[in-house]
Amino acid sequence: MARMLPDRPFIVLGVIAGIEGVALLAYAVFEAIEGIRIGATGPAEVSSVPALVLQIVILALFGAALVFVGSGWIRVRRWARAPFLLAQLIALVIGFPLASAVGGIERVAGISLVALAIIGIVLVFSPAVTRSFTE
Repeated sequence: MARMLPDRPFIVLGVIAGIEGVALLAYAVFEAIEGIRIGATGPAEVSSVPALVLQIVILALFGAALVFVGSGWIRVRRWARAPFLLAQLIALVIGFPLASAVGGIERVAGISLVALAIIGIVLVFSPAVTRSFTE
């Protein structure tokens, strides 16, 4: 029996989750390199080696989880919906302040994050996706 390709909304959802996951994994690697290169920086109350390690672990786990959720969307798995939605809500909470930041890189990252999250949320509730899960 030939394997059918998923509909476009599922592919787009998988790509969105994959992009966000890979971005978080890349940021975890960046933080690890910066931590090795210059150490923990910032106010003494929140900057320490254990805090930096915890941040790197959280970023890497969240990134890997989003890549896994993306593969769930590509395979049209119902379980991908709830963690994806939660991730998009978190992305909106992080993205809106970044979108209004002064720095150009932060602003572009924030706008991109908000745009991906909104597209993802709209697609999750689109008739094509909803219909696929009710059949």
